[in-house]
Amino acid sequence: MKAIILATNNTNKVREFREMLAGGDIEVLPLKEAGIDADIEETGNTFEENALIKARAICKMTGKPALADDSGLCVDYLDGAPGVYSSRFMGEDTPYSEKNAAIIEKLSGVDGDERTAAFKCCMALVMPDGREFVTSGEMKGIIADKPAGENGFGYDPIVFLPEYGRTSAQLSPDEKNAISHRGEALRAMVDIIKDNI
Repeated sequence: MKAIILATNNTNKVREFREMLAGGDIEVLPLKEAGIDADIEETGNTFEENALIKARAICKMTGKPALADDSGLCVDYLDGAPGVYSSRFMGEDTPYSEKNAAIIEKLSGVDGDERTAAFKCCMALVMPDGREFVTSGEMKGIIADKPAGENGFGYDPIVFLPEYGRTSAQLSPDEKNAISHRGEALRAMVDIIKDNI
């Protein structure tokens, strides 16, 4: 089995990656399971820069292929915020229920088309021989008037998907994986992994 170090300890991300790679011959090892204790600072200005920073660091530490992603919510009315600062918006330890409430409050009185937003993801695979691959994905929606749904995590409860009539947090895991920003980026990356590892 081929092993890739996944540059995260986020249990939700690990679950999503494993669900999407299930049944293949690729073993996904998050940092903790790989015995790596690293907190890599995301200093990039874009999702792609941050994904590459993390993947390069883990590949250098382990000498193994490393896969990292950076993703976030970009609200058009807020000029793309919180964007690359999505996890750090209002502080990393602030519960997402508070972050979600703050975004809804910032859009108070804003209607319809002005509430557009998108989840964006960039994924980077860095190989020990120096090769680097980047894929990306996007899931568009609008900011809901109030949170809804128990599935998903982060900002999922406030991103309403008009074509589904539900928020991202109201989708089943299979439904979400089929259309999500991370799912889109990962499907493209799986083909690269199969051809290069």
